[in-house]
Amino acid sequence: MAKKARAAGGTPATVALTKADVPFEVRPYEHDPRAESYGAEAAQALGVDPARVFKTLLVSLDGSLVVGVVPVSGQLDLKALARALGGSKAVMADVAAAERATGYVAGGISPVGQKRPHPTVVDASALEHRTILVSGGRRGLDLELAPQDLVAVTGAVTATIGR
Repeated sequence: MAKKARAAGGTPATVALTKADVPFEVRPYEHDPRAESYGAEAAQALGVDPARVFKTLLVSLDGSLVVGVVPVSGQLDLKALARALGGSKAVMADVAAAERATGYVAGGISPVGQKRPHPTVVDASALEHRTILVSGGRRGLDLELAPQDLVAVTGAVTATIGR
């Protein structure tokens, strides 16, 4: 897979992947601001099975922010995420808090290149695919990469956290 990060105009995600020498492909698409589901929109616009497109969700786990990465075709199981990280109480993070903590806007939050690293869990289903797509750091931009590379570059653990 070719690296297609541009020195100018890249996002923190593309910069982080390039710096880590992780192969990836930039997959832009025309974002519709009226879209109800950013992930479903990306899958349709890119002609990709929704099971290969993953959304990045910020969760407050026992008062600390953590990241769950699950297929857009499903939902995040908060209890499973808490178990995967050894926590007890998990609730979806406030959107403003998620944006502040990651440096990205909702609908464009990437699991890669966040302002501060957060404990991350990638749904185990990602490992069933040769490549997956995640947000590239803005709406209308996905990155395609090997799931093992995503796990490595984010320091994630894998667990069944989707339903």
